[in-house]
Amino acid sequence: MVVTDGQVKTLRAWLGKEASLTFAAAKAGMDRKTARKYRQAEQLPSEMAEQRPPRTWRTREDSFAEVWGEVEELLEAGSGWEAKTLFEELQRRYPGRFTAGQLRTLQRRVKHWKATRGPAKEVFFAQEHLPGRLGASDFTDLSSLGVTIDGQPFAHLVYHFVLTHSNWEHVTLCFSESFESFSEGFQNAVWALGGVPAEHRSDRMSLAVQASGSHFFTRRYEAVMAYYGVQPQAINAGKGHENGDAEQSHHRFKRAVQQALLLRGSRAFPDQEAYVAFLREVCAHRNARRKERFAEEQKHLQPLPARRLESFRRLRVRVQAGSTIGVARNTDSVAARVIGEWVGARVYADTIEVWDGQRQEEVLPRLRGRYK
Repeated sequence: MVVTDGQVKTLRAWLGKEASLTFAAAKAGMDRKTARKYRQAEQLPSEMAEQRPPRTWRTREDSFAEVWGEVEELLEAGSGWEAKTLFEELQRRYPGRFTAGQLRTLQRRVKHWKATRGPAKEVFFAQEHLPGRLGASDFTDLSSLGVTIDGQPFAHLVYHFVLTHSNWEHVTLCFSESFESFSEGFQNAVWALGGVPAEHRSDRMSLAVQASGSHFFTRRYEAVMAYYGVQPQAINAGKGHENGDAEQSHHRFKRAVQQALLLRGSRAFPDQEAYVAFLREVCAHRNARRKERFAEEQKHLQPLPARRLESFRRLRVRVQAGSTIGVARNTDSVAARVIGEWVGARVYADTIEVWDGQRQEEVLPRLRGRYK
């Protein structure tokens, strides 16, 4: 047991009153042998510790000495490995050699390595948030993760929604910062959540929510917020830190996906559905650690409306002589039998449905970008 300065002062006070050593030790909360040591010492425990030379020997064998070179190689590769993921990798490489109780040792060693040889860290300031008050969202690009679908590089975004009190999060795969992507992602999030927060904060620069001219928000964005009874917010120009909850969640979510890809051992997926399932698994794993705060937050959420809004835009377009239609500043081919006709186009985040009256003619993949 560590003896404090206060205990020694109590011991000396009773000894100064001519109390016996046994009695003074009992009053100070230490045994008689320890009391005798401090009766003879002229210094307090803190003063003695300052003069004690630092320990240069190990009290137990280094369990990671033989594999530390491998750990350093992974850390120096700059892949963003975390201690827990490294530990799981070592367990995979050396079955039965490392037990759960050794994780803390590796975490200390990795922490020391990062402090002495790792890159500088970002600085973030904590904020206090009331449960059920605010949800924040934005789009973030995951193309840099190097994911492939059926052997092809997969350029993509996710719409990322987070509750700022519990940090509960939800992501929806998308390919552009369009209103359709926002509408689908926001509604996916709140219906998975089972309620809506009182306010929603978005990035000011998102084309999905910001209008030009004197009208700040787009009417479609305001309509979605009004339908769900949510007060919209937007950060000030040039003040990205004001949406820091979403930005920091982006950073941590991308890092979690990176770690999960490292453990998976491959960034290749057979199809988009398999990749979406992988992202949902990462999200569910992170949300599982927030159950207590999330349960508290759910009590303060507003109820959902009776049904979802449509997540597509309706357009009326004419089929040109070349059997094409112009949608969202791109040109798409359609069946020749409707040349010259006016058709309906339902523009979703990823697809375009072409309707002739009440009959769906075809479903086209939505082209990314403009003038394609």
